[in-house]
Amino acid sequence: MSKVNLKSIEEIELMAESALLVSKTLGMLAAEIKPGINTLYLDNLAEAFIRDHNAKPGFLGLYDFPNTLCVSPNEQVVHGIPNETLLKEGDIISIDCGVFKNGFYGDHAYTFFVGEINYKTKKLLDITKQSLYNGINKFRKGNRIGDIGYEIQSYCESNGYGVVRELVGHGIGISMHEAPEVPNYGKRGKGKKIENGMVLAIEPMINMGSHKIKQLEDGWTIITEDGLPSAHFEHNVALIDGKPKLLSTFKYIEEALGIKSNQELPFKL
Repeated sequence: MSKVNLKSIEEIELMAESALLVSKTLGMLAAEIKPGINTLYLDNLAEAFIRDHNAKPGFLGLYDFPNTLCVSPNEQVVHGIPNETLLKEGDIISIDCGVFKNGFYGDHAYTFFVGEINYKTKKLLDITKQSLYNGINKFRKGNRIGDIGYEIQSYCESNGYGVVRELVGHGIGISMHEAPEVPNYGKRGKGKKIENGMVLAIEPMINMGSHKIKQLEDGWTIITEDGLPSAHFEHNVALIDGKPKLLSTFKYIEEALGIKSNQELPFKL
């Protein structure tokens, strides 16, 4: 996974359609997340929604994954499998979704809270989400991939959080995972040069406690080693004329939840 497949403007426009469908899927799900529902219900809704929009779920069957969504509550970091366990007040749940449309993948994630959550957990979500935009801001011509990771790592660690090492962001395109890998840690000035036509999935995975993780026996679910909560936010971003442009958006989620945010404004396509 070393050669970076740079995308034309026409290809980026098609990728934006794929990413936008993920955004709309997550926005639809946002209104459904409440105490007493289970994640398999969310998974079924997402699959039907994606297929109704003439696309295929991007995760279903990918590396033999069994579902449309990765749903990871509380101490689960990523790759949680939807099931019939009921969500309860105070939970958080990260939902990672992918679609395949027009020959290209879209893939992004958002961590939701269920009912009311405590201040400490809300801060973890706020810091993780802001770290995503801090990282995106370093995705500029003349920088290197390490600049993105450094920005995410330094911001999160300065707030006392653990940055997952084993799981990273990635390029995206005709394959779900393309070069380059995009760690959420790193050194400034290191890694691949950032070029026009790069399209990345930037996705900080940040733990309230230690950065250490482990995998459950299902072969998929990753949890924090110390059992503390983890948050995950992800955008698809293209480099156009030397600057980062968002292909995905959280606006549908924010509209559903009544959240006002201007974090995306500097990066609008």
